[in-house]
Amino acid sequence: MEFDLEYARKVIEAEADAIRSITPIVDASFVQACEMIYNCSGSCIVSGIGKAGIIGQKISATLASTGTPSHFLHPAEAVHGDMGRLRENDIVIVLSYGGETDEVVRLINLVKQQEIKLIAITGQSDSTLCEHSDVALCMGVMSEACPLGVAPSVSTTCMLAVGDALAFTVMKARKFSVEDYVRFHPGGSLGSKLMTVEQSMMFRPGEKLPIAEVADTIKQLLEKTGDIKRHGAVMVVGKNGKLAGIITDADLRRLVTEHNSGAFKLKAGDVMTADCKKIRADALAAEATAIFHKYRIDELPVVDADNRPLGLIDVQDIVTIKVVG
Repeated sequence: MEFDLEYARKVIEAEADAIRSITPIVDASFVQACEMIYNCSGSCIVSGIGKAGIIGQKISATLASTGTPSHFLHPAEAVHGDMGRLRENDIVIVLSYGGETDEVVRLINLVKQQEIKLIAITGQSDSTLCEHSDVALCMGVMSEACPLGVAPSVSTTCMLAVGDALAFTVMKARKFSVEDYVRFHPGGSLGSKLMTVEQSMMFRPGEKLPIAEVADTIKQLLEKTGDIKRHGAVMVVGKNGKLAGIITDADLRRLVTEHNSGAFKLKAGDVMTADCKKIRADALAAEATAIFHKYRIDELPVVDADNRPLGLIDVQDIVTIKVVG
């Protein structure tokens, strides 16, 4: 069996060319659609049938993950009870290249009866869908890339591009941050890559921190931190409350071995590792992972912009992030 690879390249080129050709769709109507989505106090309901419906599901998922509450409504299921999903403060986005599909036309009537705003993404400016929409984003007539010229391909690719443009334009207007995205997308490798150190610390909220002062003796240090079980190190601060160094369990074992009972009289400031590795709370957890691996350490102080301790993370915290993600 031989495959026509030149034709395959032409399919990709046809879809790419079609996307470039619809950039004029970003006009006053596009702005109006963005405003409707941005100002929507309910949910953005996306609907479509067939291949357009599948594209609609992806657009709805993109909206939901970028700050716009959204879910998908199947036109056929709408008339069998799912219209109950709609509320008067919602808006509806309907995808249909022809704009005349029976299920879509029936859905339009139901949406208009409830006086819900409707945005159309379509290819036919004279269609029923366009006529009854509050905002119509019309891509124009297109030639599909399939050998028969009928299977949705170019048209659905363009619908996806328009939907992404809407979602991301609104996302940008909302000033939607990386932290916001992680909150909506904590799972998977992407979520773990974007997780911040501060967010990883949220797995143990309100945790008592192992902190001693430079003037404390090792005995006083142990008295202050003896009831803190999880951490394998103590952060040492100066009189100003800023991080001065760290003392690990391994350091304490070496002290006792070398000085016996005299170790307990030594000052924390004399035995700590000064200028130790540390990380800001707003840094990515991936940066913490890199520090653990590069310097072969197990404990890493977390500090604020003034170098004051906020937490202490260990390798297990990073493993937890990956497992949860």
